[in-house]
Amino acid sequence: MSQGMTLPVVTFKTRVRDESIGGDNPFRWQDVSSDELFGSESNPRRVVLFSMPGAFTPTCSTYQLPGFEKLAGDFAAAGIDDIYCMSVNDSFVMNKWAQMCVDGGLNAVKVVPDGSGEFTEKVGMLVDKDNLGFGKRSWRYAAVIKNGVVEQWFEEPGKSDNHPEDPYGVSSPETVLEYLQK
Repeated sequence: MSQGMTLPVVTFKTRVRDESIGGDNPFRWQDVSSDELFGSESNPRRVVLFSMPGAFTPTCSTYQLPGFEKLAGDFAAAGIDDIYCMSVNDSFVMNKWAQMCVDGGLNAVKVVPDGSGEFTEKVGMLVDKDNLGFGKRSWRYAAVIKNGVVEQWFEEPGKSDNHPEDPYGVSSPETVLEYLQK
């Protein structure tokens, strides 16, 4: 992906809380389209999307997700409607991680499960992480998206299958916020 490209249209399989269900697990399946999340001409939105190799991984859990959550007010002041965190993980994993990753859970950042990696593959960011026992995962990136079109793309260097490291910096919340505040 790069600046000016339109995001692919995909449907994400999410689990959402629904108190009308009752019981110990009051969640139901809900399909959410990429147009709903990232906007379109008929649904104008300006959002930040960031993606990483996996929920519960060290850099994602210690720096990236908590950093976006902490700076959410600054992102809103810079004209961002929502912040989305995506990973090639299922909705059960993403929801549990969101609950546990930040003290008190997430309030601003919303998690998006790309369980089959369909979106990640279509934006050209699906890589093999077999060297870590992960299988197919996302390369780390962030984007500012306006009405479904990439306004700015932040991709970590060295994208390749089975990369021995996990670069982090280009897609950090601080870097994305700096771009927005210019």
